Amino acid sequence: MNIPLALIVFRLLLSPIILGLAYFLGESSKLIILILMYLGLISDILDGIIARKQNISSAKLRRMDSQTDMIFWLSLGFATWFLYPNLISENSLSIWTILGMELLCYVISIAKFKKETCTHAFLSKIWGITLLIAFTSLIGFNHAGVPFYLAIFFGLISHIDVLLIILILPKWTHDIPSTYHAYLIRKGVEIKRSEYLNG
Repeated sequence: MNIPLALIVFRLLLSPIILGLAYFLGESSKLIILILMYLGLISDILDGIIARKQNISSAKLRRMDSQTDMIFWLSLGFATWFLYPNLISENSLSIWTILGMELLCYVISIAKFKKETCTHAFLSKIWGITLLIAFTSLIGFNHAGVPFYLAIFFGLISHIDVLLIILILPKWTHDIPSTYHAYLIRKGVEIKRSEYLNG
């Protein structure tokens, strides 16, 4: 059995469940949504670790993981909008800025490599942690505040990092920890990806 693939599919299936709970059940479902969010994060951590241990990590699997992550976090964003539309509208500028940068990363990567971005960079992982904290505050307590703006900050710098990685890389590849590692690849230096495949 391909456990990493099963974990990715599990996380993908959580997205419509989260959306359905928020849309049909409203605030009464927020605890369940938070539990599903944390289960999704655990699955995201485990799929990379297990893939590395089983030596079955591949570009196809990593691309699937990356796209599933995007769908998963977007579902939480829409769920927050369903639950607390005013909270989202009050912070719409920051949210649209992050979404715009995400779109820009995809557009530039597809224009340059004919493939979507799949860096799994270190700063992106930190952003994922801050997103977890922010959505816990947003969904669990109807509060943006410091957790939200911390996520926005790391979202901005992680997207700048991804954009630089895309621009520096001579050809498409996956699992690039940072702009510096992209520079090393451009210079012909081999990096040890196995150290960075945990999530």
